[in-house]
Amino acid sequence: MSYKIAFFDIDGTLVNEDKQIPQDALEAIFELKEKGVEPVIATGRAPYFFHHLAEQLHINSYVSLNGGYVVYQGEVIYKRPIERSDVECFVKRAAEHAHSLVFEGHHTFSTNNDQDPFMIDAVSSLKVELPLLHEAFWQEEDIYQIFLHCKEEDEPLYEGHVPGLRMIRWHHTALDVLPKGSSKAEGIHAMLDILKLTPEEAIAFGDGLNDMEMLNAVGLGIAMGNSHEDLKPYADYITTHVNEGGIANGLRYAGLIE
Repeated sequence: MSYKIAFFDIDGTLVNEDKQIPQDALEAIFELKEKGVEPVIATGRAPYFFHHLAEQLHINSYVSLNGGYVVYQGEVIYKRPIERSDVECFVKRAAEHAHSLVFEGHHTFSTNNDQDPFMIDAVSSLKVELPLLHEAFWQEEDIYQIFLHCKEEDEPLYEGHVPGLRMIRWHHTALDVLPKGSSKAEGIHAMLDILKLTPEEAIAFGDGLNDMEMLNAVGLGIAMGNSHEDLKPYADYITTHVNEGGIANGLRYAGLIE
């Protein structure tokens, strides 16, 4: 198969635990571009959380916010915000249980509790600035994703409460909350349609639970050696750890770099 496009998750895939791109991964991406294959970021992060990484990689196309906001060569080609009524229901539910929320728009984000240690712990792990306090942000902007900050044992308090939403845990103090049916795969399909490419002409790399649909949506799904164990069954191939040449080795397996 001649692959034309490659989608890359960020955390644990393009960057390591220090949120740095390993040099071998950087060189592999540049070689991939020289071979005529387009690299695209595919992440749960919002655009303002990875601009610096995109600039370092010279990538201007991305599937962000777990498929909710998609940009190709600087142009927005797809967006799917959460229904305002669903956001309102979720806000009320979180207030009942005293759990903090972070609201993610496409250009900035905010929180309804800037002192919550759970929120500070989770957002700080991304090596980004903390959100400002703005409780009414969700009433003024389109929201593509919400961070819910709670312990794992509290998740049943929310499951099924708002039928239009689903949750994916990404940190021990945080979950992504997004529209039901939304995923990186949905955003990838939107981009492939624009480019008139088939899923079989695409490959994808990931390591987390929000990468399951993505690995199934392409011709070759590659899981990092450091992947969550529940992701690995969804992969066509398991490469090495992010710090052990995972990106380069995966691209070599795909026959895309030397």
